[in-house]
This record gives sequence, structure tokens and C-alpha cells, in this order.
Amino acid sequence: MSTDSTPSHFTHIDQNNQPGVVDVSEKKVSLRTATAQSIITVPDDVMAALVDGDIQTKKGPVFQTAIIAGTMAAKQTSNLIPLCHPLPLEGCKLRITPQGTNDILIECQVKVHHKTGVEMEALTGASVAALTIYDMCKAFSHNMVIRETKLIEKHGGKRDVERS
Repeated sequence: MSTDSTPSHFTHIDQNNQPGVVDVSEKKVSLRTATAQSIITVPDDVMAALVDGDIQTKKGPVFQTAIIAGTMAAKQTSNLIPLCHPLPLEGCKLRITPQGTNDILIECQVKVHHKTGVEMEALTGASVAALTIYDMCKAFSHNMVIRETKLIEKHGGKRDVERS
């Protein structure tokens, strides 16, 4: 749940309806953390390839590669999302866990001491890890669905967010 009300305007749009990077020059540096998740649903034959906590393909270990890709993406978020501030991430952890019969849960936790939050970095990391799993497993099947990419929590800054 958000601990503050939703802003009545878009922060990346100025009074003249023009886009721009948010001015954070007056904000205080504080610890900012965020956790995001993506879920990818895969068919039985992909889950059947899971051995010792990972899927081995001709391209290499799927989950390990997805963790590296998600980390790299989180670090490059400002190059992918036009109005994001570049942030020197101090921590980025990805966990990939099979859930139930056909779901794979990807969680990305990011932290930094800065003037702006890291939720976009966490969302980007989780998303790119899911895309990497798709790419590496498409030889098994294209019947995969990346779904439910969402922010789980963020702390620091004006608003804290927590949801399940």
C-alpha cells in the first residue's frame, strides 16, 4: 500500500506539457530500495528440462544467464527508459524460482543511496531476466507468456509502497 496520495500531475511533464527529466537537485540523498517481479509461464516440456535448479540449453544455463542479463539491464535502465536518471547501483540481486507446475518467478531487488528511487531499475531487471528466459527456452516451445511484471515494494523518498 502506498503511504502517500497519488500526485495530481505527471512528474515528467512540465507546465507547458513538455517532457523532461525530473529535477531532483533539492532532494536529500537517502537509501532507496525497490523490489519488482515478473512471472513467466512455460509449458511442461520447458519445466521438464529443469535439473538441479536450472535449465541447461545449448546457449548455457538459463537462470544464471537471466540473472546476469537482468543485472546488466538494471544497471542500464537510464539508457533504455528515456527520462530515468542514471543511478550508480550499490546492489542488485535477482532470484529465479520455479513456482507451482508451470510458473517461473523472477524477483529483482535494487538499492542505492541517491536522490531518486530505483523502482524502474528493479522493473527493468525483472523484465529483461524474463525476456532472457523466453529467448533461451524458445527452442523448446514458443508457448510461453511473460506476465504480471509489477513493483512489489519500494522504500525511501516521498512514498513507500508495499504490495503482494
